[in-house]
Amino acid sequence: MRYSDKRKLVFSLVLSCLVGIVMSNVPASAQPPISTSGALIAVPAYGEVRAINDEAHLTFAVEEQDKDKATAASRVNLRMKQGIELIKRQDSLATLQSRGYYTYAVYADQPDGKMQRNRQPIAWRVGQYLDVTTASLPTLPVTVAAAQRVLTLNDLGFGLARATAKKLEDKRIAATWQNLNERMGSIAGAMGRAVGDATVENVDFDGAVGQPVEAMIGKMAMRASTVGQPPIEEPVFEPGETVLQMRLVAKVRFK
Repeated sequence: MRYSDKRKLVFSLVLSCLVGIVMSNVPASAQPPISTSGALIAVPAYGEVRAINDEAHLTFAVEEQDKDKATAASRVNLRMKQGIELIKRQDSLATLQSRGYYTYAVYADQPDGKMQRNRQPIAWRVGQYLDVTTASLPTLPVTVAAAQRVLTLNDLGFGLARATAKKLEDKRIAATWQNLNERMGSIAGAMGRAVGDATVENVDFDGAVGQPVEAMIGKMAMRASTVGQPPIEEPVFEPGETVLQMRLVAKVRFK
C-alpha cells in the first residue's frame, strides 16, 4: 500500500471516531421528540367538597330483667313510652322509629360448665330500641339529657341531611371536572402539546363516598330503676363535618 493510501485510511478512521464521539455527546433534548399524534391517554381526576354536618342519628335503648316475663315487658313498654314522650316534647320535628323488640330467657350458670336438659329460666330479659333522626342540633343536648332519664343512649352519629347532600352534588362534580382540566394542562405541557390539541372521548364517573354511616346497635343491660332519678347533666356534642368525594377517569386523545 502506498504511503498516500495509508494516510487516507488513517484519516477516515480518525474522522469516524470523531463523528461517533460528537453524536454520543448530543443532549437528549436535541433528539427528535416522540410523536404523540393520535395518542389516547386515560387521565384520573378527583374532587371533594366539605360541609358541616347538619343532622344527627341517635339510637336509644331500654332493657329490663325480671323473674316474671310480663313484668319485665311491662316496665320496658312504660319506659319506652315515657322516653318517646320526652323526646317529642323537646324536639317535635324529630323522626322516630321503633325497632328490635326482644325477649330472652336467662338461665343460671352451671357449675360444671355442662348444659342440662329441661332447664328452667331464672329470669326474663326484655328490651327495645328507638332510632331518632333530627336536624335540631342546637337543642340536641337538652333532648338527649331528657331522654336519658328513662332511656339509654346507645349510639350517636352526625351526617348531612339528604337535601344538603343533594345541593352539594353540583359542587362536587364541578370540583372533579376542574381537577381533570388541571391535570390535562400538566400532561399537555409535559408532552410539549397544547391543551387545545386534546379531545375528551369518554368520561367514567366512578361513584362517591362520604355519606353518614348507619348506626351499629348493640344490646346493653339497664337494670337501674329510674324512679326518683335526678336530672342528668346535658352532654356536649361536636357535629364535625362530612367530606363528599368523587372520582372520574377520562380518555383523552391528542390530534
